Amino acid sequence: MRADVLAAVNALLTEDGYDALSIEAVADRSGVHRTTVYRRWGSVPMLLVDLLDLGAEDDWRAPDTGSLEGDLIAVNREVRDALSADPSPTLAVIAASFRSPEAAQALRRFWADRYERCAVAVQRAVDRGEVPAGTDPDRLLIAATGPLYHHRVLLGRALTRDEADAYARAALAGAAGA
Repeated sequence: MRADVLAAVNALLTEDGYDALSIEAVADRSGVHRTTVYRRWGSVPMLLVDLLDLGAEDDWRAPDTGSLEGDLIAVNREVRDALSADPSPTLAVIAASFRSPEAAQALRRFWADRYERCAVAVQRAVDRGEVPAGTDPDRLLIAATGPLYHHRVLLGRALTRDEADAYARAALAGAAGA
């Protein structure tokens, strides 16, 4: 039931945006009775919170390509692809998260989880001597991926794969002291 409801939330949000989300629409789309949806989630913001919290339950891991450059490029390509999809569930969730404090907090938890999962790639790079000990994984990942979000979310422009790769390389150069 949870999977059906959250799939409906994701689809409705992606197709029509936050304003079109309602308990009734989610119930209709998911085939789960409206009373059940109200009882379990209680509100549209809580449906969105659960959708975001679902990200912490997946099996995503940071890439391990054998180099930090390869790992950052792989992450950037994943981010670029998610932001470039048309329509983009990622963009829809980000936009919707600004509509309620609970969803905004859930989005922060989601990103904290993703940064924590990526920290291992930076530690591997430290162990290989690619970046200095003490390199801040969050700062490095934000430097690599931040421009992708900036371009797509704020400027409305999807980057090419080569541009996404270049931001990963630039972040690595900064972390390596080049």
